[in-house]
Amino acid sequence: MVTNTTLNIALQNQSTCDTVYAYITGLALDHNNAWFILQADGQTPYYPESPDSTGAALAVDCGIPLGESGCTRTLTIPRIAGGRIWFCLNDKLTFLLNPGPGLVEPSVSNPSDSNYSKDWGFCEFTFNDFQLYANISYVDFVSIPIALSLQSASGEIQHISGIPTDGLETICSSLIAQNRIDSVGWDQLIVRNPSGQPLRVLSPNTAGVMNPTLFTSYYDDYVSEVWSKYSTQCLRIDTQGQWGVVEGNVTNDLLEFPGIGTFNRPSTAHIFSCSNGPFAASHANTIAMGGLTARIAAAFNRSTLLLGDHQPCSNVQAYYSTNPTNYYSKIVHSANLDKLGYAFPYDDVTPTDGANQSGSVWDGSPQLFTVAVGGLNAYT
Repeated sequence: MVTNTTLNIALQNQSTCDTVYAYITGLALDHNNAWFILQADGQTPYYPESPDSTGAALAVDCGIPLGESGCTRTLTIPRIAGGRIWFCLNDKLTFLLNPGPGLVEPSVSNPSDSNYSKDWGFCEFTFNDFQLYANISYVDFVSIPIALSLQSASGEIQHISGIPTDGLETICSSLIAQNRIDSVGWDQLIVRNPSGQPLRVLSPNTAGVMNPTLFTSYYDDYVSEVWSKYSTQCLRIDTQGQWGVVEGNVTNDLLEFPGIGTFNRPSTAHIFSCSNGPFAASHANTIAMGGLTARIAAAFNRSTLLLGDHQPCSNVQAYYSTNPTNYYSKIVHSANLDKLGYAFPYDDVTPTDGANQSGSVWDGSPQLFTVAVGGLNAYT
């Protein structure tokens, strides 16, 4: 079955603000993968042309007004890869163009960005000829509440709750409390507006971009314990693919999976990013190494490698149960009404007999995709 060429998206203003703007961006799959931005009318596609210089303004208005609190705006989009639905409360976002064209998106790690002090967030999706897949993304930061609902052609509805209206404050309070316990800097993930109120919470990876001294040796002792453990016994990873369960051991300070590849000791920055150092893309046995990378990186973030030699760990209650761990991910999951959300790059790693934690919806016959912003009337 092939999906329709267009998809209806209902955007709901479930915030206390009567001024909310939305933006939809991505790569148009049926338009040579060109950059796509939906125009302010919610129906007309805009395919930006390459400008002559960097930092050029968009040629058309792409800020979609949602109307006052409680209103719903229904839009239509083509098939898109790498899609994002952005929301900004009480203001508009600024997107710029570089030659290519390349889209310059709002940044939470660049204080000179004109969007930095605004209250905004996004969810991510891909709508291709196979399915619609979407998730609430907390990989970079947490800010305004976003919830997802997906209705299929058969009438089945999937729902991801998101955080309630006070979810950001709850996360901030929990991070401050955790920092009182271990004093490693969890409170430094909090970004406040000029009045001192929480604006957003950065992930450890994003915060590390802005402050490379943060969490520098946080996982060092844990990594040493993992390396010691698997120098005398096998680490068994279920690749959940054609390679089945593969076994590895630490030899000569390398975690080696015979016939597939090896991993150096990861640093804390490697663990939080999941994409550099030993977790960078491998040129040899790329797909197999990618499967191992995802599961090992997830096990480090969830701190399950010392709890059992079979990974992924199928006991969700064991995730984040030992020190050190990714307390950002633990606290963010706890603040979501259904405990689901994409809190680090491989948070979608799911054991075969376990529950997905990533706050995702997907269907091969999507009929209506509803995204609510603001957290009012949030439900499980």
